Parts: sequence; structure tokens; C-alpha cells
Amino acid sequence: MKISYAYRRTAFYPYQGGTGWELPPAEVRRPWLRLVRQLGFEGIEVGLRQGIEHDEHALRELGRELADEGVPCVVIRGGGGFASPRVIASNQRRVREAVQAAAWIGANLVNMTVGVPPSDPHGPGAGGVGERVSQGGSRTASEADFEITAKYLREAATVAADMGVEIAIEMHQHSIADNSWSCLHLLELIDRPNVGVNPDLGNLYWTYEEPEESTEACIVKLAPKAKYWHCKQLRRVHVPELHKAYFLKVPLPDGEIDYRFAIAAMVDAGYQGYLAIEGVREGDQLSADGRSVAYCRQILKELGQA
Repeated sequence: MKISYAYRRTAFYPYQGGTGWELPPAEVRRPWLRLVRQLGFEGIEVGLRQGIEHDEHALRELGRELADEGVPCVVIRGGGGFASPRVIASNQRRVREAVQAAAWIGANLVNMTVGVPPSDPHGPGAGGVGERVSQGGSRTASEADFEITAKYLREAATVAADMGVEIAIEMHQHSIADNSWSCLHLLELIDRPNVGVNPDLGNLYWTYEEPEESTEACIVKLAPKAKYWHCKQLRRVHVPELHKAYFLKVPLPDGEIDYRFAIAAMVDAGYQGYLAIEGVREGDQLSADGRSVAYCRQILKELGQA
């Protein structure tokens, strides 16, 4: 199992941006990438919508740059759901773009969610986490929502297979794939060997005020179907009077999700893809995310995987 970087902040002197998911600009990117590699990351995740060019030449050049610095692009992030007629056409296009980009950049893997816009943008559970409601979630989904999503993902999987690309559906809040049952049900309906799951336990943990299932039960069920794996860590602050939980992102050793258990479950399932550390969003992210790398490497060593 190799470790990749799903960075969530890229401020790096003198670059003052980096508060989103974009790569640093060219003038500071190579020094930043070298430090990322020194911290122990072996690959990097690139978002299709975060300030990168989409044409073949630019993507191939970016792929070469990342590989030259020892952190090749291992996944393209892009796509969207199909359970709302308002976004079917646009998300079909986004998935096709992501698949093509993954082939051009050399990652051969797309990570996508299947979320759709909230039905009531100003109502409870429209865009946050830790509430009693999660608009677009599996609790309120119909079987038709699953079937239409599977239909379009089967089509995408066929196109992707022709290009040698695999697809990981990320377990995610505001999505019909938001727990182990719903992810497995969707995969069963899609029934394509190049489509699997990204069992992001952080997304399970923070979707609702009270998690729907334990992270341990979830990872055991989803590990055999994993194609990619986001790992983020959280501390939960529950305010029962408000029926609300708030979450703080912290390095992997410091939170409430048991990644020692989760990594062992993934190893036991024979997972050989990337463990992608989803970085912190504030402060010196490289130091914090470096601690997460060291923690994972220690556990993998104990499991005989180093």
C-alpha cells in the first residue's frame, strides 16, 4: 500500500493562496512538491476543477512534472451524480472529462462523488455536516435514484474501460452513497469490474449528528470493493441542545477514527491501491500531514507491509 497526498491547503511562501484544493502555481510548485516527497508521499491527487488546464498537452506536461518530482498523479478528482435531471447532462460531461484527463495524465483512476444539488438550498441539511438531515442522502433516496445513477455510471465505466481507467465512487455526505449499505447497493447495480468505492470514513463520521454506523463495521464491509482510499481524521464536538455536531480536522493519530483498525482491515482485504491522506485545512499543513504519513508508515510496518 502506497501513500498519496489529497492536499487541502497549499500556501507556500511566497504564495499566499492555497486555501482551496488547487496545486500551487508554477513558480513555487517544484519546491513544494520536493518537500511533499521528502515527507514520504509517493503520489498526489489532482482535481480537474482546481486551476489546471484540461487540454491533452497541458495534462501530459503536468503529469511529467509531478512524476519528475517523485509524486506522480495517481488519481483525477471529478464527476458528479445523476439522481437529479437538472445535472445529468453536465455531470455526464464532467465524468467523461475526468476519465479522459486520467488517461492523459497517466493516473488511470478517477475518484468521484455521486452527489446532486440540494432540493431545498436554504433548508436543513442543505450543505453542512453533523445535522439530523443530509439532503441527497441515502435515507431519503428512492430505488429509482439508485437505478438512474447506476445506469449512467455503467455508461461511464464502459468508456473508462476502453481507456484503461478505473472509477472509485467516494462515500460522501449529500450523496446516495453515504454509508456501507448504499455504496454496496450502488456497486451491485453498476456491476462493472472497473468501478469500486473510496471508503472515506471521515465522510461517514460527519454526515449526521450521530453516525449511521461505526467506522469499524463500515471499513470491514467496504474494504474488498475499494479502488482508492481517502483518510481524514476528525474530532467531534457534539452540541445536543442544537441537534448539531461540529468537526475539527486533525492529523491521523489525533482524532476519533481508529485508523490502526481501518488500515489492518484494508490490508486483510488485499487492498493494494493508494492510501490518500486528506490533509488539514489550517496552519502548517505540511508538518501536520507529515505526521499522518509517519503514523501510517508505522502501522504498515507493524502489519508487515513496509
